[in-house]
Amino acid sequence: MAKILVVGGSLGGLFVGNLLHCAGHEVHILEKVLGSLDGRGAGIVTHPSLMQALSLVGITLDDNIGVPVQGRVTLDAQGNTIAQMHLPQVLTSWSRLYHLLKEKFPASRYHGGKALHRLEQDATHVTAYCEDGTQFTGDLLIASDGLRSAVRAILCPKAVPEYAGYVAWRGVCDEHLLSQHTLNTLFEYFSFGLPEGEQILGYPVAGLNNNITPGNRRYNFVWYHQAPADNALRDLLTDADGNYFPQGIAPVKVSYKHIAHIRERARKTLAPQWAEVLEKTGMVFFQPIYDVYSEKIAFEKIALMGDASFVARPHVGMGVSKAAEDAMSICNYIEQLGASPEAILAYQDDRLRIGQRVIARAQYLGQYMSAQGQEELKKDLQGIAKRVMAETAVDITTLLQSQDPI
Repeated sequence: MAKILVVGGSLGGLFVGNLLHCAGHEVHILEKVLGSLDGRGAGIVTHPSLMQALSLVGITLDDNIGVPVQGRVTLDAQGNTIAQMHLPQVLTSWSRLYHLLKEKFPASRYHGGKALHRLEQDATHVTAYCEDGTQFTGDLLIASDGLRSAVRAILCPKAVPEYAGYVAWRGVCDEHLLSQHTLNTLFEYFSFGLPEGEQILGYPVAGLNNNITPGNRRYNFVWYHQAPADNALRDLLTDADGNYFPQGIAPVKVSYKHIAHIRERARKTLAPQWAEVLEKTGMVFFQPIYDVYSEKIAFEKIALMGDASFVARPHVGMGVSKAAEDAMSICNYIEQLGASPEAILAYQDDRLRIGQRVIARAQYLGQYMSAQGQEELKKDLQGIAKRVMAETAVDITTLLQSQDPI
């Protein structure tokens, strides 16, 4: 069996680390953050490939994996349902998956505080040098270190995040805080709102301590909001003390002025149910939306996966599922071809085109917020609502594997 290094200890790294560990390999996960990553991320839409990967890791797929919903609704600005569709799904949370995957992986081989400094590889080994002076050598290295991947920056520095022109305001609201009207008309659904030039969606997820019993759940929302890079984005990335964070601002650093403004906008432009959710959410924060497109994800003994290889706008709802698919693909080719450059190339042949198509699909889904999309919305609000509900965060595995246009 091989010794394999995984850079990045979030969900993608834990997926591939656990799958390789189950196959008998010696796996070491190098995570730059010291301590638990719990509390990062919010809601996750599950797809069959995600469930398959969890099962392969040995995680029981029972009712505790997430919160089931039976359908989707779109509310207008007055809070009335203007479109509805039946679409059963299970919605889980980042925290829930993190705990399940972290518990499965050997604690002694999960190394926190290991920020990557440089890489070396030769015909037989690859070595990761960390900023704290430690180094790790293995037969292969798999990079799953996210949007601003240190490995990708070293191997293909031209593949950089490109800002999409808008941000996603996010948060989770405790179920017990919400009015009965909001619980009845919004909470039990995967819900949408379509204010001009924007989109908001939300769904129920587990509450504190991953509790999914009624009354103890939370409602996860994502509000896509225009923010031009030259002024609005910079302002958002500046805290109340005037400190600018160009690589992304921590939730606790977001200026109270911006949070007050977004809550006020919710009261003026969204359905009353959405405004209530925004008002009663303890921590409201935002994430700039980026695309990361790669032309290559195999580099001899090193592979990029998950958000280190591609980052798609979250309209597709496939970030974690794609990472799980990448992990299963890598493990499959290592099993077939050994821990070798041939396995890494076979993985690239399998996943490169799919990653590129995910990017194209996500960009297509974001188009309706453009000027042209808004003209269509004015002409046929109900029709656009039905299309958005039918296409957002659904399983598109068959489409990605086909030759049809995205």
